[in-house]
Amino acid sequence: MTTQVSAPETSGSTTTAGRGKRPRPPFGVSAVGVMAVLIALFALVPLGYVAVMTAATGWDTALELIVRPRVGELLLNTVLLIVFTVPLCLVLGVGGAWLVERTTLRGQKVWAVLLAAPLAIPAFVNSYAWVSAVPSLHGLFSGVLIATLSYFPLVYIPAAATLSRLDPAVEQSAASLGLGAWRAFFRVVLPQLRIAMTGGALLVALHLLAEYGAFAMIRFDTFTTAIMVQYQSTFNGAAGTMLASVLVFFCLLLLLVEVRSRGTARYARVGSGAQAKALRLPLHAYQVPAQLALLGLTLLAFGLPLLFVLRWIIAGGADIWAADEFVPALWQTLLYGLAGAGATTVVAFPMAYLAVRHASWFSKALELSNYVTSSMPGIVVALAFVTVSIRLVPNVYQTAGVLVAAYILLFLPRALVNIRAGLAQAPKELDEAAQALGTPPLLSFIRVTLRLTAPAAAGGAALVFLGIANELTATLLLSPNGTRTLATEFWSKSSEIDYAGAAPYALLMIVISAPMTYLLFQQSKKVAGQ
Repeated sequence: MTTQVSAPETSGSTTTAGRGKRPRPPFGVSAVGVMAVLIALFALVPLGYVAVMTAATGWDTALELIVRPRVGELLLNTVLLIVFTVPLCLVLGVGGAWLVERTTLRGQKVWAVLLAAPLAIPAFVNSYAWVSAVPSLHGLFSGVLIATLSYFPLVYIPAAATLSRLDPAVEQSAASLGLGAWRAFFRVVLPQLRIAMTGGALLVALHLLAEYGAFAMIRFDTFTTAIMVQYQSTFNGAAGTMLASVLVFFCLLLLLVEVRSRGTARYARVGSGAQAKALRLPLHAYQVPAQLALLGLTLLAFGLPLLFVLRWIIAGGADIWAADEFVPALWQTLLYGLAGAGATTVVAFPMAYLAVRHASWFSKALELSNYVTSSMPGIVVALAFVTVSIRLVPNVYQTAGVLVAAYILLFLPRALVNIRAGLAQAPKELDEAAQALGTPPLLSFIRVTLRLTAPAAAGGAALVFLGIANELTATLLLSPNGTRTLATEFWSKSSEIDYAGAAPYALLMIVISAPMTYLLFQQSKKVAGQ
């Protein structure tokens, strides 16, 4: 149903709204701006840490530490990992989305959920399962295999959402001009997936740079695994700092490439009337091969890890379910997840409000600072907080507050993007009307804007919770003594080759992550208007 808003006629308050007057922020524009600036400065702490430590190392020493065979080996491993994994994720993600959304694939709704399901299994749990199945796994191609199976849903979910809302009129025009189904796909449909593909590819690449546990388990050296080794052998040594600076440069380079690759083409439909329903391409003889291909992919990415987790649980028997071990880990994971999700959502509100209701180049620059920091691996953020807390505020070192602060920086964009979308869909005219009727800005914000934005904020908080529940490197470096989360306990057990003992923690992480992954999938469909 479409609601039309007519022009105001008599009411002074509606006349004000009709002129496009912006509603007053709950704490005033200047106060919201100050909060956003403070958040942006806080978000730049890790980048400042890398810059200061690099400068303190000295040019000659830094050059000597960077230009050496070990860095060249890590650089080659990282580049090859990205070069092989990202295209494979694009093929699997876009191919799966196209089969589900644009063909007569049987069981489309089931496959739509199953292709997103591997996101519920942390990459290091996936690696643990594959090492259990094939103990000889190691090296580059093992890393490509595990990373591809873990991260292709990051491409599939946005690609499926984009395909489901693409106007088929352009495809119909291409068909009327004599283009076949395949030529129309490559010349018409694929270009319209450009934003979804570049965004998904960026997410995959950043995850590859940040991942530690999955690659450490198969003995594949990357910058993140090498930094962790340096940190364990020489606390905050110059060699580790230089590796971190190279890693940060990689992250910034990937962000720049993604921004440039978006292009300036328009992807929105212009014109009146309802969008036509897309015609699904009949698979005919390809129905069975398509079903088998999706079945094989799902079994490898989701079925095999779940199977070996359950196998180790059965092998371990009742002894591995000692309540005094896994209950505290589960409890602390839930507490840190809820605290981090709540704090991140609150911190994201001023930035999102400024970006939507008072958009300018200034608000965009502040928002960009958060994306730059969140693109850094957890180990770099953790090292920054370790150094800053020890040197400036030693009393807070290894406290829960520092760990939650690191979670905020790592996962702020997950909340920011959702809240920004929710605010954009909350009509500012309602806020204006409430204020015109005498409601104070803060009360108007709570009663009107906050209520309308709450579902989107809850979705963002759920995604932050998912990230915190599965976070490993920052938690290992920053958690207070005695902290036991599901991720750290799993890593402790698996590092000791106690695979049966690690299995309950792996299963609990999957159980916690599954509903959050489903929520992410449902949100993508909601954005697509389904």
